[in-house]
Amino acid sequence: MKSISYILMAAVAALLIVLPYVGDLASQNLAIKVMIAAIFALGFNLLWGQAGLPSFGHAAYYGIGTFATIYAMEAIDKGGFLPTPLLPLVGAAAGFVFGLIAGWFATIRTGVYFAMITVALAELVSAIAVKWEGVFGGESGLRSIRSDWGPFAFQTTTSVYYLTLVWAVLVMLFLYWLQGSPFGLIVRGIRERELRVKFLGYDARKVKTLVFALSAAVSGLAGGLLAISDESANMVLFQGAGSAFVVLNTVIGGANVFFGPVIGAALTTCFGYFGANLSHFWMFYLGVAFVATVLFAPEGIGGAIVERARQVRAGERALLNLSDIANLSALIVAIVGLIILVEVTGTICSESYRAAVASGQGVWPAVKLMGLSFNPLSPLTWIAGIGGLLLGTWVLLKQGLAKWPSFLRRTELAQPVGTGEAK
Repeated sequence: MKSISYILMAAVAALLIVLPYVGDLASQNLAIKVMIAAIFALGFNLLWGQAGLPSFGHAAYYGIGTFATIYAMEAIDKGGFLPTPLLPLVGAAAGFVFGLIAGWFATIRTGVYFAMITVALAELVSAIAVKWEGVFGGESGLRSIRSDWGPFAFQTTTSVYYLTLVWAVLVMLFLYWLQGSPFGLIVRGIRERELRVKFLGYDARKVKTLVFALSAAVSGLAGGLLAISDESANMVLFQGAGSAFVVLNTVIGGANVFFGPVIGAALTTCFGYFGANLSHFWMFYLGVAFVATVLFAPEGIGGAIVERARQVRAGERALLNLSDIANLSALIVAIVGLIILVEVTGTICSESYRAAVASGQGVWPAVKLMGLSFNPLSPLTWIAGIGGLLLGTWVLLKQGLAKWPSFLRRTELAQPVGTGEAK
């Protein structure tokens, strides 16, 4: 299995290197957004997955890194000297400084109180950005342009793509090294047994503050790459949606697997890119995927892949069998049923559809979906949607791919230790 993993990694690396030569500008822009989202998710997971500290306001450091880099780009344009390839370090430095301050306050408390402090700090930054128009540019935000550096030109999308790729690789190598370093072991020790780490003589709060700052620095670096790519920054970066998306990416990909956040960021970014062109309800589908992952696969997609690889290596199951094919077929049926229900219901409830009905003097026009026409008044439409969703879900539960949530399972009596069967 290790050889297969190395082959896959080599194939992905080769694809990323040759992408500008085989893809168009749209694919390069999408790849840039995926890599930036992956760096952001890896930075967030350093705090959540490694240290066990749930931050729900990480968009603040992402946005601060973006604005700091925009100001650095303006300084270069006015004659300041800073190599353009090193501009993301400005965002990282800004994120680190602010993260050090925010982390010192947030680590005063633990658990849910820590999480609420991170939310409060993010809201504070967002409120300041709204009021301080002279610094953050108000609703229009700030703009700047990329400058060339020596023989290197950064005016094309391809150059930005390779710059982002280099930084993505460097960040992954750094975080992978940090994970296995003595500091990384202490961080994971705090996540598992903070009291024991304190007994060993370490100042747990200082360690948590430092890892908070490092996480904010990686997030700020991602923001710096966004500033170079878009040549702009605005207050939308500070909104709660950014913090929510990085949590969603990490949960879907898997917080306990190093490349899990990368997988989640790639899937959600591509889904948003293509889904927005296919349906007005793509955010709903993304929310359903998030809820389903939390309920039925809390280890995430990356965790599921790692577990399947472990089972294959141990000889417990084959890489692909008939049960997997049945589960995949049932999943497709359930998804198609859900899409029919959502699209038909959403379309007939929209103002444009009601206007079309009124202009047609009471005639209900067909709903176009996946190249097919569905009559919203036909029982077959609703039977196909409801039946597909229920049938697919039932097969998944029956086959064991998905497990009933704990609150729906039958409660069993605990077996007393050493006493045999409970009476």
